[in-house]
Amino acid sequence: MNNPLNVLHPRSLKNLTIHMHSLIRSRLWLKILVAMFLGIMTGILLGPTTGLVPRETGAVIGSWLAMPGQIFLGMIQMIVVPLVFASIITGLAASEDMEQLSKMGTRLAFYFVATTVVAIVIGLMVALTIQPGLFIDGSTLEETMGAETPIDQEEMVDAPDFVGIPEVITSILPQNPLGAMVDREMFQIVLIAIIFGIALISTASTYAEPLLELLGAIQEVCMTIVRWAMLLAPFAVFGMLAQTTITTGIDALLGMAIYVLTVLLGLLILLGVYMLLVMVVGRKNPLEFFQAVREVVLLAFSTSSSAAVMPLSIQVAEEKLGVRPSTSQFLIPLGATINMNGTALYQGVAAIFLAQVFAVELTLASMLLIIVMTVGASIGSSATPGVGMVILASVLASVGIPPSGIALIIGVDRILDMSRTAINVMGDLTACLVMDRWVGGPNLEQ
Repeated sequence: MNNPLNVLHPRSLKNLTIHMHSLIRSRLWLKILVAMFLGIMTGILLGPTTGLVPRETGAVIGSWLAMPGQIFLGMIQMIVVPLVFASIITGLAASEDMEQLSKMGTRLAFYFVATTVVAIVIGLMVALTIQPGLFIDGSTLEETMGAETPIDQEEMVDAPDFVGIPEVITSILPQNPLGAMVDREMFQIVLIAIIFGIALISTASTYAEPLLELLGAIQEVCMTIVRWAMLLAPFAVFGMLAQTTITTGIDALLGMAIYVLTVLLGLLILLGVYMLLVMVVGRKNPLEFFQAVREVVLLAFSTSSSAAVMPLSIQVAEEKLGVRPSTSQFLIPLGATINMNGTALYQGVAAIFLAQVFAVELTLASMLLIIVMTVGASIGSSATPGVGMVILASVLASVGIPPSGIALIIGVDRILDMSRTAINVMGDLTACLVMDRWVGGPNLEQ
């Protein structure tokens, strides 16, 4: 039997970039920035700072303004599971040979874990140096803690003890794949997709090709829904920021300025690490790299979803960075779920910040637990807006910090969510360049 990888030519996800280029031409990122400004201004006018409307009336108006944002989040979250599942399988089928796939898989796992640990350590060090929690007034904390925190307590997990580790390991492979998809257990979904994809490319092409056509159709439908969702993006950002400002007031947001700057500084340092990898391992000029990835990073900033920009990320990696299709088409969908370094850094800063606010002393063991929990949680998170809050709740609970403290930082999470998503996508593209040089092999067009 012929090697299926020699005859399977799955349709690349980059062929769906038609959905993305119209957003770039319309300067969606600029519309998002304007919407952010208008949302904050509207929230100030209707919030407790000016007193133009009663607090109850302002809350009602805020909930209506935020409705497009909830619809936007729902549409993006709706397509992440099928899009990632289909994209990982078709990416595996784009591999040049099983030896190359095996080599890339092992090195990619090491790279993702190593860079995630580096990102968390950067976040912890920056937060310990600046100590943003010491700049928060206690009265601000009391006022904000009364706000509702939209975190599902059932989604928080406790750190397993030593005895329970074997059970955790054996439960990684789900007995019910559909149940994992319903619960959006992203790490399990990725594992299912990899196993299914390897089995598919080990099957005769007669049986594999119809399934690849079906998966390609699923990708097309998902990206059509993404295009519809993007029409709501400016209204979503406007409404969600307006509601947040109405609820918390401008004073609470200003009080969080040092925390926001701390996170942004950490992300900037992480960006510097990426540029070092690009220059040393990828052997590419960082300025040329920036120029090549600028559009996709701006779009990721606008959408707060690395999954939504996967087609454009693949196109940029192949056509502007010179990455082999077999590398980009496998790594980008996988990285959109597993390579969440910007999110991991944010977890580290937020954990230290809230520990300082609540005067919780963190030992070296607690720091190590934060690193382990954040690596595990960020690897299994979905590439959708707002998922960082759920991850953070799990991390905080594991080291004795009240998860209710999330109410203090949720008001500024929108701008940070957009920023860390942009860094996540930058990390995926950096990983593409690094792995393409590391694994090696000819550039075979599929």
